[in-house]
Amino acid sequence: MTSLAAAGVVALAGCGTDVDDITVGAGKGWPAVHHDGRNGGTSPVSGAESVSLSWSRPVGGPIAQPLTIGEEGQMFVTTSTGNCAIFSFQMLTGRKRFCNPLGPSTIEAPTVVDQVSNVYVGDDGAVNSFNYLGQPRWRTPVAGVPVAIQFTGDGKLLTVTQSGQVDVLSRQTGGREVPTLQLLGEPDFLRFPRLTRPASGDGLDDCRTGGPRCAVANTTAVDPATGRFFVTVWQPGNGAASLRAMRYAEGKVTQDWSADMLTGGSATSPALSADGDTVYVGDNSGRLIAVNTSDGSTRWTHDLGWTPVGGIAVADGLIIPAGDEGYLTALRDEDDRAEIIWERKDLALRGTPAQTAGGIGYTVAAIGPGLNLITFDTRNGNTVDSDPLPGATGTTTGTSIGPEGEIVVATRLGEIFTFTPA
Repeated sequence: MTSLAAAGVVALAGCGTDVDDITVGAGKGWPAVHHDGRNGGTSPVSGAESVSLSWSRPVGGPIAQPLTIGEEGQMFVTTSTGNCAIFSFQMLTGRKRFCNPLGPSTIEAPTVVDQVSNVYVGDDGAVNSFNYLGQPRWRTPVAGVPVAIQFTGDGKLLTVTQSGQVDVLSRQTGGREVPTLQLLGEPDFLRFPRLTRPASGDGLDDCRTGGPRCAVANTTAVDPATGRFFVTVWQPGNGAASLRAMRYAEGKVTQDWSADMLTGGSATSPALSADGDTVYVGDNSGRLIAVNTSDGSTRWTHDLGWTPVGGIAVADGLIIPAGDEGYLTALRDEDDRAEIIWERKDLALRGTPAQTAGGIGYTVAAIGPGLNLITFDTRNGNTVDSDPLPGATGTTTGTSIGPEGEIVVATRLGEIFTFTPA
């Protein structure tokens, strides 16, 4: 019996391969929390001027990250229910495909999805991958909880934990492709022999606001053409957080530049312009900042008057920031300044705006005591359609757009709402 079992293991191992021909990228669907590697918040699908509620359902626990959506419409979301930490639902009906238990900090971990709906997600001290049925593919230990997870230009998996550990992993095996890098520096065990490893979830409470106990609070922005990625880092003891340009190339991760510019920290994921020349980021002093990707110099700053939080939707030079203290507004990059194109001070944001092809955008706003999905014209900000989220209160985690133009939002209290083109 032992020999037969061993032979079976050998046979199974012989069927494996470390060659991964599954493509990744933005495409249709919403494969990353802000749609793509550059955090553009923009879908190539043409938006619909009229949508209607298709279904809604609670997940049984709170939700902290936007949903991701595969090319076939399969949806993924993390939560904390005691029994399940990652859920997958079918777009058409909202039927649950799977739910898997993971560590309690999974709720703070975003997901990314490849083009056959393999999902990648972090939890307490690890990065995990599951196939579209929820079957585990691999699990790789890391220090902390991956709060940033993206695909690189060569199809690898880039993860950054809230404590600043950077890894590039094979999507096929979970193996490390380059040596691990610590953004806060390597611990010196000779000087501090009793130094203990902090708990995996240490500092996570500060991540939502970009506070000082969360070294890395936001999703990285990746330029697939150059191997550069941009990450916000709050070094302990510093008076401000920094925006750093890192580079994954030639078998290692290195730093190109660092700029201490984020007053009060940042809870805004950096977003790249289409040409890769500019990275936009917000800070907790209420500023939106445009930065040269070549050297980290500031091109312009714009005082929003409220704190930006979450994603920044960038399309064709139109910049639409998010933040529950603010309102729906659009700016245009004029090289040396930001020009306000339009403002909707009557629409208090309760989520992250998303732009689509055809000049249609979507966001959630507070209307009376409840929440509405607002369909707006990105050219002038005019409301095109307004649809209530029945019974929803509080705020939402983001706005995701499916492959057929579906719009999916989730409340932080833990309910998913899916709208389809009418």
